[in-house]
Amino acid sequence: MIASDLPITHELDSRSGDGLHVRLVWLTPDDRLFVTVIDSARDQQLCVEVHDRGLALDVFQHPFAYAAHHGVQTDPTGAHPSVRVSAWS
Repeated sequence: MIASDLPITHELDSRSGDGLHVRLVWLTPDDRLFVTVIDSARDQQLCVEVHDRGLALDVFQHPFAYAAHHGVQTDPTGAHPSVRVSAWS
């Protein structure tokens, strides 16, 4: 899933800087949380589904750390990785 595929219902937070646009998104029909990252400088996207709501702001602040911890490598070829985060272990 890529960031542009999400049927966004509510954007809870967002931040931008240095070519990165990070959003915390709540999909109300499914009651699911995602953190999406668009890196326009590298033409990359990352979508992190957050199952543990207590981690939502941590994932929002550090999406690449959470992705790396869960074995997701961002691909410089422009692939669109996705990871589900249920707990920081």
